Order: sequence, then C-alpha cells, then structure tokens
Amino acid sequence: MAVPLTDSEKRKQISVRGIAGLGDVAEVRKSFNRHLHFTLVKDRNVATPRDYFFALAHTVRDHLVGRWIRTQQYYYEKDPKRIYYLSLEFYMGRTLQNTMVNLGLQNACDEAIYQLGLDLEELEEIEEDAGLGNGGLGRLAACFLDSMATLGLAAYGYGIRYEFGIFNQKIINGWQVEEADDWLRYGNPWEKARPEYMLPVHFYGRVEHTADGVKWLDTQFFEGKELRLKQEYFVVAATLQDIIRRFKSSKFGCRDPVRTCFETFPDKVAIQLNDTHPALSIPELMRILVDVEKVDWDKAWEITRKTCAYTNHTVLPEALERWPVSMFEKLLPRHLEIIYAVNQKHLDNVAAMFPGDVDRLRRMSVIEEGDCKRINMAQLCVIGSHAVNGVARIHSEIVKHSVFKDFYELEPEKFQNKTNGITPRRWLLLCNPGLAEIIVEKIGEDFLTDLSQLKKLLPLINDEAFIRDVAKVKQENKLKFSAFLEQEYKVKINPSSMFDVHVKRIHEYKRQLLNCLHIITLYNRIRKDPGKSFVPRTVMIGGKAAPGYHMAKMIIKLVTSIGNVVNQDPVVGDRLKVIFLENYRVSFAEKVIPSADLSQQISTAGTEASGTGNMKFMVNGALTIGTMDGANVEMAEEAGEENLFIFGMRVEDVEAMDKKGYNAKEYYERIPELKQVIDQISGGFFSPKDPDCFKDIVNMLMHHDRFKVFADYEAYIQCQAKVDQLYRNPKEWTKKVIKNIACSGKFSSDRTITEYAREIWGVEPSDVKIPPPNVPRE
Repeated sequence: MAVPLTDSEKRKQISVRGIAGLGDVAEVRKSFNRHLHFTLVKDRNVATPRDYFFALAHTVRDHLVGRWIRTQQYYYEKDPKRIYYLSLEFYMGRTLQNTMVNLGLQNACDEAIYQLGLDLEELEEIEEDAGLGNGGLGRLAACFLDSMATLGLAAYGYGIRYEFGIFNQKIINGWQVEEADDWLRYGNPWEKARPEYMLPVHFYGRVEHTADGVKWLDTQFFEGKELRLKQEYFVVAATLQDIIRRFKSSKFGCRDPVRTCFETFPDKVAIQLNDTHPALSIPELMRILVDVEKVDWDKAWEITRKTCAYTNHTVLPEALERWPVSMFEKLLPRHLEIIYAVNQKHLDNVAAMFPGDVDRLRRMSVIEEGDCKRINMAQLCVIGSHAVNGVARIHSEIVKHSVFKDFYELEPEKFQNKTNGITPRRWLLLCNPGLAEIIVEKIGEDFLTDLSQLKKLLPLINDEAFIRDVAKVKQENKLKFSAFLEQEYKVKINPSSMFDVHVKRIHEYKRQLLNCLHIITLYNRIRKDPGKSFVPRTVMIGGKAAPGYHMAKMIIKLVTSIGNVVNQDPVVGDRLKVIFLENYRVSFAEKVIPSADLSQQISTAGTEASGTGNMKFMVNGALTIGTMDGANVEMAEEAGEENLFIFGMRVEDVEAMDKKGYNAKEYYERIPELKQVIDQISGGFFSPKDPDCFKDIVNMLMHHDRFKVFADYEAYIQCQAKVDQLYRNPKEWTKKVIKNIACSGKFSSDRTITEYAREIWGVEPSDVKIPPPNVPRE
C-alpha cells in the first residue's frame, strides 16, 4: 500500500508563478550552515531547534532581500506611480512557510533540511505568529500585500511594528484570561531596521502664525506607550515623511530632492486609508504641503483629495472613530486648526448646494457638537478622499444610502464597491495542499494566480472519482485536526462527526449566542428522544473577546459551560460535542479551516461589512450556513443560493423590525423550545455552582438585544435541520462542496486589488517578472 504524501510533499509538487523547482540544494545547505554558525553564541556549542529555525529563516530572507534590492532598482528606474497602503493592523501570522511557497523555495529548503537530519514542519511550528491585528481588517491587509506583490504593483504597506501583538488567550475555569503576546522575545528574522531613515514625529506644543507662515513650536518627540491617537498620528507622520522623501528623489539610493513641485504628486502617489485609523493622513498632508512646502491652500486641498482614498469597514456607529476636540487641542493643535478650516470650506460648499438646510449642515459637519465636541474621523475621510469604498456589495449600498447618505447625495461619483478577497497562496496552497493537489491534477496550476479558473471544475461536479477525491481530502484534514486537538488541547473528538465551525472575534453582532441556542436545542432533543438517530456533530467555537468587553467574555463563559454539561452527558455520547478553540489566531485558522464541514456566518443582516473567513471556508470545501449579510450575498450569487444554507431576516426585514419594534418576549412565549433553552440558561442548568452567572446574557437577550437573536431562532433551527438532512447523503453533500469551490474564484484578493488598482489608484497590474539577483540584468 502506498504511503500517503505529507502536506509538505504535496506543496512541493505544486509551483507558484512557475518558479518552483529543486533549486540549488547545496547552496541552501551552505547558506543555512553559515547562518547557523553566526546564530550560535560563543558559550553554546549545541544548537537548539530555535537556532535551526532562525538559520533557515535567514537563509530564506537572503532570497527576499536580493529580490527586494532588484525590485527597488527596477522601480526607481521606471519611476511608476506608487501605492501606499496605510493600516494600523497587519495580521501577518507566520512568514517562513508562506515565503518559501511564494518564492518557489519549498523543494530546495525541504531537501536541504532533510539532508541535515531535520524536519521542516517542526521548524515551521517554532515561528511565532505576528499578531499585529485584531481580526478581519488586519488579515485583509496581509492578503492585500500578497496580491499587490503578485500583481507587480509598486506598492508599500505602512503600519506599526507593535512590541506586543494581540494578547494570547487562556481559558481558565471557562473564563478568558489575557496574557501578553511577547512575540519578539526571541527576535524577528523578517524585519530590517532602517536607522538611516529615522524621522522625528511631533506632539503637543503650540501654533504660531508668522509672516513666514504657520509654525508648530515647542513640540515633544514620541516616547513610550501612548494613547491610540498618538499611535495613529505616529504611523501617519512617519509614513508621509517617507512618501515625500521618495517622491522628491527618483534615483535608487539617491537622497537629494529632484522634484520640488507638488503639482504631479497625485500622479505619482496613491494613499489608501484602511478604515479611519490613518485618517490623520489628510490634515497631516495638508500641514506638510501648506506649512512646510508652502503650497497654496486650495491647491494643497486639491492634491490631498486626489491622493487619498478611504475604505470603510463597518456600519456599527460605535466603531466609527470620534475623537474629543480637547484631545486634539492638547496633542495636535495645528491639525485641529486645519480640520476646522477644511470643515468650514466643506460646509460652505454644502450650504451652496442645499441652501437653508441647517439640519443637513449639522449632520455633515466633521465637528460634532454636544457636551463633548468631537471630530468625526469617518466624515473627515470622506471629504478628504477622491474615492470611498465599502468591502462587499451589500455593505457599499448601506454606506451610500445610510451611513454616508448625505455625502453620497453631495458627491455620488465618489462612492464605489470593492468586495474583499483572500490570497489563494496562503488560504489554499499553504493550508490545504491536499485539496490544491487534486485541483492541480484536473485543471493545472494557473488557478493559484487566477482563481477564476476554478470554474473549470464545474464539469466535474458529477464525476465519481473527483467526488471521492474531494471527500477523501476532507476526511484526511479532519483526522489531522482531530490529532492536533488531542495533542495540544487534550480534547478527543469523533473525526467522522460533522465539524461545525464558528471562528471569528467574539461580538454580539456575530451572534455566537444564536449558535449556543441551537446547541442547547439539539442537546435537549437528544435527551428527550435518545433512541432517535441524530447526525453526530462537533461544534467548535473560537475567537478572542476584547479585554474590556464584558458581554463577549460572558459569551465565552457560556460556550465553555455548555460544553462542560454536554460533553459529560453519557446520554449524548459522541453525537454532540462542544469545543471552545482557545487562542484562535492565523496559524490556528490554517489548521481548522481545511477541516471544517460547516461554516457559520450568522451575523444579523446589515451588520457584517464583508467577512473574509466565509471566503476561506468556501474555497477549502466547507458549506456555509449564513444570513444574507456581507459577502455571503455574493457567495450565494456565485454558487447559487441552493448550494448554501441561507436563513433568516434580510436587511429590509431588519429595517422594518426596527421601525415596528423588536419584542424578544413575544418569541420567548411563542416558541416552546426557545423558552426551554432560555429558562435553562437563566435557571443555572449550565452553571449549577453559580445559578445567576448568565443573568446578564439573559437580560440582554430579553430586553436589550440590538442584534435580534430570537427573531432568527426558528429559521436557524429549521435550516440546521436541512444541514443534517444533506449531511446524511455524503455524495450530495460533496457535490455542493465542489460547486462552492468551483464558484469561489471571485473571492481572490488578486481580483480585489486589480479593481483597486484600475478604479481607484489609476495604475495597471503588471505580469513583468523582475529577474532574481543571480540572473544578470539586460
């Protein structure tokens, strides 16, 4: 019997961009040994696994640096328009394996490491996640960097290299406990300090208007751990100084300014603001142009608007940043003056367009009046940008007709949609090489840089052999993940059960509570009729709660408490298990997503901007149970609604309910199974030692639930019954899986970035392959 290939061996068989190959194994070994020699400290002769990891990482980095230098030379010679992507979050995860895959070094490195008696996968597991983000927004930024490189754009990502990443989550007695993520304690092989480009960033001080212009004086340098506003200005100020340095000099390695006129600035520079966090780019660019470069105010505003573009990521009012004016007065006094001046000109324009409409002026002012005057950063972004986009079609419509309705009426041409995407290199080839391998066998490798080619799988939906192959890959992934859970978390699960997975930030709008209600309903049904046949399920919920978010932490406690009761009930046995996946992060996602059968995307319609986890599950062969929210709408459109499990209220239903009024008690009294579940939670069935433990959750659900969990309960339970019904027919289930994979091509970040490039940044993607450093330039 043939021994199955490992994940590493499967990846080795598949190239990316045609540059994979065995390579010079001897050269990799030589480089590895050289780095290992310099890694070992003088008083230590024996290398540790971490020493081996760093030696390999530096070996791979050598290839990156060589390509980076060649790329810099190429772009300084061509002088193209440069794209600057500003984000306070870049949730990168691990880099070693991703880089080897993308540079086609996997074969050479794997063989060299094997010859040295080491295990590549063991070394890969040593790397810390770079958790410089909270969730989807930061992971999206990481996917975008991958796609910008793949598409040959002269693009840069600017963010903060935080000393500590997002916290590590421990679950102790069912409660989330946060631990510092000291990801840099052993150093970071992927970063390169550039002290020669160190720049001052100013805070506080005073503004003086002189005959020579406006001056910001008596400022302080940035030091230590400051508030979020300081972080936001820090990244913006440092970035813009770097952008302007690069704009002024056009030769590689040259620091002398050769451009002094800013007329062409928008032709050479595009700045994309990833949400409102880098919004200070707008007043900071104005300050530099007006105060430092002495550009006329109106011309400076024209340049700023043509240069900047803004991506909105949320419709939840509490998530849109509003900074107190008093904080700006103290911290950034010159920027406050600029914002007031910008706002006044903006309001003059609005008043001219809509004479006499005082209420509209109040709504559209960047300065919000009230007990505490605040600056609305989202509205500042809208007026200071030439393009504003949402991140899924339904979200972009809400942005136009609700969140920024007044601004859309003023400048409709400015508003666009750019549906999010994910990189297929990391989220298919790297994390699911078994699936990638069987796809390559059928349609070749080109889908890795053109995901729309997955449509070529459509004729195979009824192909018996392919159906068997897809089902086999899924089962292998489930066995592998089961083994991982048993080893790392001492949790034993049934690998033949349905893997029902709900992983994302813990938040009321994402409705992990609706999932909990279904679990308890299922539990009650099994106990009521233990002789009946039930589809075995392993429900996995994972995600981090913001440290100060009480309700989110209570939700985690509820999930773990339900698990304690369900998992120990002998009546239930293997038919239902509830697992909370501790410390969910990028490297964990790479393991769980390929193993999932069912993907839970159940936010209240109109609250999830897009989602990208939904796309990762789709391309990895999970079926989606979800509401018509975010990108779920477009996923259903691509694959056919009948190939997803869609349930619940649509956006218009939610809006109608808001007008009529949502009465949770009405559902509680009308639906016996729902009443039983809520009574169990409130009566201490899942917390016998502390019967009042979940009173805050019950009180919220009954009286203050903005996200209307009960209103979708019945439809959700009925939809879950359809999931069970289909899962009983493995062949039909797998046919729908194949249809979803074949129709997931739209959700590549390559497609998203191509649209940004052409429709916002005014540049064209390029397939020019810059030769590697060891190949002479022509």
